[in-house]
Amino acid sequence: MLIKEVPVEHIEEALRARSLGADRIELCDYLNAGGTTPSYGTIRTALRLLDIPVMVMIRPRGGDFEYTDAEFEVIKEDVDFCRRTGVHGVVFGLLDDGKRVDARRTRELMEIAGPLQVTFHKAFDETADLPGALETITELGVHRVLTSGGAQTAIGGAGMLRQLIQQANERIGIIVAGKVTSQNFDEVCRLVPATEYHGRLLVGTLT
Repeated sequence: MLIKEVPVEHIEEALRARSLGADRIELCDYLNAGGTTPSYGTIRTALRLLDIPVMVMIRPRGGDFEYTDAEFEVIKEDVDFCRRTGVHGVVFGLLDDGKRVDARRTRELMEIAGPLQVTFHKAFDETADLPGALETITELGVHRVLTSGGAQTAIGGAGMLRQLIQQANERIGIIVAGKVTSQNFDEVCRLVPATEYHGRLLVGTLT
């Protein structure tokens, strides 16, 4: 079964995405900034009104993925809230000053998340060594990674995406992202045979 995950930035978009056939929601705020953590009210309402899995973006601001100690405290609190609230999972990505996966902090967040599904988001694509980064997050127990293979689009990164899927060997899920739409979905599936795809326009226009 192919899973279509759609990022949304408010509750009405989430409901429309579900009505158009989304299999999973990535609930965010401020998608123009790459997505930040939605309000607690939005999270609770989405859980009450949706009958599909809700993955909550955990990101205190736009910009880079190197966080101060104070920002990391915010991230930990948001992950803990999501665990206590009963969302399906959380989405985060942390890098160190060398553009490597911040393994220490990621491990700490995995412990806080407990039973929740965890996706490492497209911060992954900013690492210099994608295969190495994949091994790191796999060893940390992350369930999925959202990636366009280091390219701007899934089509442009198709070769690396196929390599990452082969490397993952079902130890970790690869969510294919990067301008995946309802119009190019068949082509993306042909170029990158996977089970999970992510796109704002994957099920049509939300507005």
